[in-house]
Amino acid sequence: IQGVTTNVYLPVLYLLALAVGLPSNLLALWVLLFQTKPLPSTILLINLTVADCLVLLALPFRIVYHFGGNHWGLGEPLCRAVMAVFYGNMYGSVLCLTFVAVDRYVAVVHPFGARTLRSRRTSLCMTALVWLAVLAAMLPLLLSRQTYVLEELQITTCHDALPEDEQDNYLLTYFATLFVLCFLLPLVVVLFCHGAILHTLLVQRQRYGHAVWVTVLVLLVFILCLLPSNLLLLLTYSDSTLDGDGEELYVPYMVSLAFSTYNSCIDPFIFYFVSADFRDKASRALRCQS
Repeated sequence: IQGVTTNVYLPVLYLLALAVGLPSNLLALWVLLFQTKPLPSTILLINLTVADCLVLLALPFRIVYHFGGNHWGLGEPLCRAVMAVFYGNMYGSVLCLTFVAVDRYVAVVHPFGARTLRSRRTSLCMTALVWLAVLAAMLPLLLSRQTYVLEELQITTCHDALPEDEQDNYLLTYFATLFVLCFLLPLVVVLFCHGAILHTLLVQRQRYGHAVWVTVLVLLVFILCLLPSNLLLLLTYSDSTLDGDGEELYVPYMVSLAFSTYNSCIDPFIFYFVSADFRDKASRALRCQS
């Protein structure tokens, strides 16, 4: 649980994600709130940015935790809150990306139905559904113990090293459910939507350069940033439940979890290709700053 990787490399990875992701997401949030037209799709992008910002704001706690030798000295309630914010908004970001894909699918593939389906009310319902799902998904983390004292190392861990009876109890079922409902199902929906969008643009011989970039960036988020941590998390608890302690998977999982936060750095670039209005206003804002 303690070593160069977990106590040096991990916090550095989190620091880089924070340094790159927070300014870009704050700029994106400012542009979306005050510079772009209040379109239904803008509501989804605002909520995606908020979810990314909340993930990034949880990173200082993880940075201090890992630099301090994986020791948590801020108490049980704050540990639960930080973990719920960290995991909850990571999955919230996935759900928001999924609804953005659905919104673009309706706009491109079913343009005649878009006038009724792509409304402000629909977008508000989608975002309400996202946050209700996040709250429901994080209740087990908020209501269960997350800090444990490791006497031999004289440290207190926060959602890190858990007793075997806790692992066997519910965590495998819990994270398997999260994987299916908050990652695998959204991935299938996103692949379908982007595939249909590209097919429609090709058939109609319309410009599809931006659509290709959006598809590439979304796949980067899902496959490179989020898939490794989700799979390794399941493998860790599966190994603990079956015949091992998951120890050999601990470091790879922690590294993949750090890389999963980089989805928050990629999302603002997705906005750039999704919204022409955002692209124009963001470019103007950057020119003014320079």
